[in-house]
Amino acid sequence: MKIEDLILEIGQRSPFYLYLLLTVSKRPSDKVRTIALSFSKKSNPMLVYNPRWLQKKDRNILKGMLIHEILHLVSLHFLIRPKDERDKKIWDLAMDASINQYIPELAAFGIPLDVLVREGHGVDNENFFVVPPDSMPGLSAEEYHKWIIEEMEKLGRYDVLEVAEMRGKATDSHKAMYEIDTSVDMILELTKSKVGKAFDLYKNELPSGIRRLVQISISQPLLNWRDMMRRFIGITEQGERYMTPLRPNRRYEMQPGWRMDYTARIGVVVDTSGSIIDEELNAFLSEIDAISRLSGSDIVLIQVDRTVNLEMRYRHGMWRKMEIIGGGETDLQPAVNRIQEKYRTEGIVVFTDGFTELPSVSRRVLFVLSKHSNEEFAKQALEAYGKNAVVFLK
Repeated sequence: MKIEDLILEIGQRSPFYLYLLLTVSKRPSDKVRTIALSFSKKSNPMLVYNPRWLQKKDRNILKGMLIHEILHLVSLHFLIRPKDERDKKIWDLAMDASINQYIPELAAFGIPLDVLVREGHGVDNENFFVVPPDSMPGLSAEEYHKWIIEEMEKLGRYDVLEVAEMRGKATDSHKAMYEIDTSVDMILELTKSKVGKAFDLYKNELPSGIRRLVQISISQPLLNWRDMMRRFIGITEQGERYMTPLRPNRRYEMQPGWRMDYTARIGVVVDTSGSIIDEELNAFLSEIDAISRLSGSDIVLIQVDRTVNLEMRYRHGMWRKMEIIGGGETDLQPAVNRIQEKYRTEGIVVFTDGFTELPSVSRRVLFVLSKHSNEEFAKQALEAYGKNAVVFLK
């Protein structure tokens, strides 16, 4: 049996799925147990499948599994990042429940999510598949994820590892999605473009449930401001290596040793003018703090109104005791110049309401704009630095 034959059979029933399946590359591999959604180095979606699995499974189940992976792509499930192994098991069930309900070939062998949680067992994702509780159809993976946690708390069974044990042994279909090693932003943009084109062409032929699923996916904002910041900042980069007498040479006595200078990867400019709301300022600073803790990044933070008011190497926890200096009019350029000339960071994050002139930035830049920001500033920033350089605090 060839995967191309299955795709053509799917296409006879649904040109929407055919369009997407033809834009996704297919690669046989013994490294997956069944089939997995992955992404190439160029951010293109890819279906990796086990040829032996393809030969031994029922034809209808195989077609259902191909649609299953496409709906993971349509639903943007590759953006989900579990906190730990336990949370991954919850997401595995929640994601599959959210899409299997729309796949008749799999729903016919479905076990409701509430039964799995109540009885403490899983599905193998080869013969049996998770579907939503009968009373909760049509919800998202995020909603089912929340429901699972709440339901297990009520039952006094807060460990989902047992519930998903069978599933964990039987399939690895989500592993590649959790371990994306290319640009998530690029994947997101390409995916929404492909899904949007397929939807424009064939939306009238889709069942109402799938149509709603796709509409939600292509209409939602690409990333919220916190996600954008975390993807933008990254981790500390290594700088120049230099000799210092303060560190003895391990190989030659009486000779200076070597030290590595770690440059600040990111500079942060905080607009402290009088028009910035304290609540929004605190939300922004707390997110900077979370990023510094999670990534270990060396962050340069500068407060500015008309001039530079405060300049510091930020470390985790500093925001709670940081004095906010400013309150006058705003000029962002002095702070941007200071970061570019003195610290030579790879990128700059600017938090402002935009009631000022757009600064000239020669490095990667992300403008985080407050809820009540200046529309003209946002428009100019989008035109000058691109759509991925502006995000709104919400």
